[in-house]
Amino acid sequence: MPRASEATIIDGRAIAAGLRESVAQRVSELRSSGRPVRLDALIIGGNGAGEVYAANQARTCGKLGIDYQLHVLGPDTSQAQMLDAIEQRNTDGACTGVMVHLPLPDALDTIAVQSSIAVHKDVEGVNPANIGGVIYGQRTLVPCTAAAVMHLIESTGVDLQGANVVVVGASDIVGKPVAVLAMQAEATVVSTNIHTDDLEGHCRQADVLIAAAGVPGLITDAHVRPGAIVIDVGINRVVDQETGVERTVGDVDFDAVKSIAGHVSPVPGGVGPVTVAMLLRNTLEAAARV
Repeated sequence: MPRASEATIIDGRAIAAGLRESVAQRVSELRSSGRPVRLDALIIGGNGAGEVYAANQARTCGKLGIDYQLHVLGPDTSQAQMLDAIEQRNTDGACTGVMVHLPLPDALDTIAVQSSIAVHKDVEGVNPANIGGVIYGQRTLVPCTAAAVMHLIESTGVDLQGANVVVVGASDIVGKPVAVLAMQAEATVVSTNIHTDDLEGHCRQADVLIAAAGVPGLITDAHVRPGAIVIDVGINRVVDQETGVERTVGDVDFDAVKSIAGHVSPVPGGVGPVTVAMLLRNTLEAAARV
């Protein structure tokens, strides 16, 4: 890829707005045919950040015509009670999508909880059956962040066929599924992590570099091939040493990388908004299948 003097910033907020507009149109069509879309979310009370997110989620769903029901469970909810609450949503014919706000208390088994969500209502794509479905070419109800990463890459117009894609990080809901999705696009994919020998060398071979290790500032200009597409999945809270103010940063040293990359997604404003939009699109798709 040719080197750019300054990277094109991938505007996740604008891309997300386009996705929401498309979702709203299709939701309206479903409602007109007598098929309302309803998302049921479960949250353990006392999760302040989760409650703020849920309130924003409710407003967004309302704008798109999606019915939203938030079920607040007590902080002492047992595993059995949580699974029962999910099963109620699974068997409720009016509910077309189910999600659980994280984090859950230590006493609850997050994987077991996510695995209990009905596969066809799992709008976050976190049930192992949906994650496994990625291997067989499934592109709906896949993990939202992985879907968002692919959408951001595709928004640049790059042809992934034959491209070198390097993924830094191999989590079950981002790194692994996005690597498989890139393979399905016939890219040459290398999966790395923070322990990879000569990580810089591997990254510099990438036409597309996806940073999803959860380490602030891990990827510098030394890791980036001139003109490469850099997608930053990291969401890390750090304290500015000079001001003492907490802020959100990614896994990429944005200021250093933007002078060498061809395209780069910012944090915030990149993968995050598109991930939320993908949740809404999955909610639509789940309802459309009913």
